[in-house]
Amino acid sequence: MSTYMPKAGEIDRKWYVIDAAGKPLGRVAAQAAILLRGKHKVTFAPHVDCGDHVVIINCKEAVLTGSKAEKKYYYHHTGYVGHLKEVRYDTLMRTKPEFAMQLAVKGMIPANTLGRGALGRLKVYAGGEHKHAAQKPAEWNL
Repeated sequence: MSTYMPKAGEIDRKWYVIDAAGKPLGRVAAQAAILLRGKHKVTFAPHVDCGDHVVIINCKEAVLTGSKAEKKYYYHHTGYVGHLKEVRYDTLMRTKPEFAMQLAVKGMIPANTLGRGALGRLKVYAGGEHKHAAQKPAEWNL
C-alpha cells in the first residue's frame, strides 16, 4: 500500500458556513481550523494545501466560557519602546469580534506558507449576513 499524494488539480475546495451564535469561541475556531487545513477529508496530506473555504458568521454572539472575558488579554506591541498594549477580551469581543475569532483560528493553524494560505480562505463576519451566497456554502454544524 502506497501513500496517497494529492496533486494540485485534484483538490476540490468547498465552502462552509459556521454559525458562532451561542457557541464557545475556541470550539468554533477549532472546527474552522480543521476545515481550513482539510483534515476532515480522506485525501488529506500534511504537505499539501487541500483545505476548504470557511465563512464564520455571528462572531459577536460567540461566548467565552468561565472567567476568560475578564482574565484573558490580547497583547500587541506598537514598535516603540515601552509601548506594549493590552486589551481585555470582553472589550475585544465588544469592539472587534471578527478580530478575536481570527486570532483564535490563526493560533490553531501552522505558522508557515500552508497556514498563511489557509488563513486567506477564512472569512469572518460579526453579524448574520455574508456576501458569499453565490458560492452556495453548506452549513457546518458543531
